[in-house]
Amino acid sequence: MGPFEKAVTQLQSLRRKFEDLLETSRQKGFPDHKASAQGPSPLRHVPEFGANPGNLRMFVHVPERLPSRAPLVVALHGCDQTADDYDRGAGWSALADRLGFAVVYAEQQPANNPKNCFSWFLPADTTRDLGEVRSIRQMVEHAIATLGLDRSRVFVTGLSAGGAMASAMLATYPEVFAGGAIIAGLPYGSAHTVQQAFDAMFTEQTHTAAALGDRVRAASGHRGPWPKISVWHGSADPIVKSSNAEHIVRQWTDVHGLPATPSFEKSIGGHTRRVWSDANGEALIEAFSVNGMAHGVPLAATLGADSCGVPGPFFLDAGISSTHHIAGFWQLDEGLGETSRAPATVPEPQPVQTNGRALAVAAQAGANGSDEGSSAANAEQAARRPLDPMQVIGAALKAAGLPVPELPNTSIPNMPSGATPRVLPLPIIQAALKAAGLTRT
Repeated sequence: MGPFEKAVTQLQSLRRKFEDLLETSRQKGFPDHKASAQGPSPLRHVPEFGANPGNLRMFVHVPERLPSRAPLVVALHGCDQTADDYDRGAGWSALADRLGFAVVYAEQQPANNPKNCFSWFLPADTTRDLGEVRSIRQMVEHAIATLGLDRSRVFVTGLSAGGAMASAMLATYPEVFAGGAIIAGLPYGSAHTVQQAFDAMFTEQTHTAAALGDRVRAASGHRGPWPKISVWHGSADPIVKSSNAEHIVRQWTDVHGLPATPSFEKSIGGHTRRVWSDANGEALIEAFSVNGMAHGVPLAATLGADSCGVPGPFFLDAGISSTHHIAGFWQLDEGLGETSRAPATVPEPQPVQTNGRALAVAAQAGANGSDEGSSAANAEQAARRPLDPMQVIGAALKAAGLPVPELPNTSIPNMPSGATPRVLPLPIIQAALKAAGLTRT
């Protein structure tokens, strides 16, 4: 047997191993997952979003109530999956409804890959402005332009081949993404052929941190700042060796210029979390080793605030919700407020409408030092009461570090009991100027 025949035989053997492992992992899930999860899909197909050189399909989920300038999450499925499979399993659209962000799903087509895997290793699909990475970039731009999303809060995540493609997106378009989450994936530049891809998945590889970092630096002309990275991998993953998680960490610690030793490490429910922070204490990289978990997305299937997604093949109940935790790491729950929001069928963003009373009450609660857990309840309760403008002004002066004088009663005299107070503006202005030291009278 000649070298060519040996190479073909070895490749066929690796392919069979990969397909057998996929099938075994699928059977360890719930065989009736697809049947039990049937129902109306929350995803909407977007047929036209750009030149689409990678021949991918775009799906989007837009919450019924989407804040103006909301964040965007790009989610990339694994092999033998569709966008809808990944959304049902990982639960991103359900979390988007709760927190108020948009989700874009790129979906592979069998015409590109018979197992529906993203081509995370082919240079024609993982080089900036080429192939599949270019198509995903066009999806991001289309979503931002049509939905009025925040360009500074775009994130990408994926599982397995989708995780490796998330690595490619973060490397080729680092200026686009504020953060990424790679689940059971591989570092950027691990392979350039099918043979190399299987080798990277199944066998231990040796890479220096500098070499791994150079691959990212060479992928674009960007020189920072760099996305923050969350890495997840099961310690018992039979399909993608868990050492790939270490290579991803080393790749991005080198890019960020962080030391090899984590800033701190702790155990969460028997799983290990390591964090690398910058000089200001901001967490830039985190890595979860999920104890005893095979190949898949970690879920917390028990009911509760952290429950997100549906267990099934490649969506595994590990007692920890990666989707929920990643959203927190990206701070997707920050900046929520009262806004008018665009329905999913309307592509143009709607103007923000702010409840002035709630805004004033919230400012007052913050000035009074209310703790985060009770401020929302206090604001809601206070919003039902007639607004006392003097208390609001006093709280604002206090929050600004200015002395708070005894403010006059500025309401219209002889108002009926329970009526909404009207305010005399002149005494308010005089009191504010005096408190600021700008007048003596």
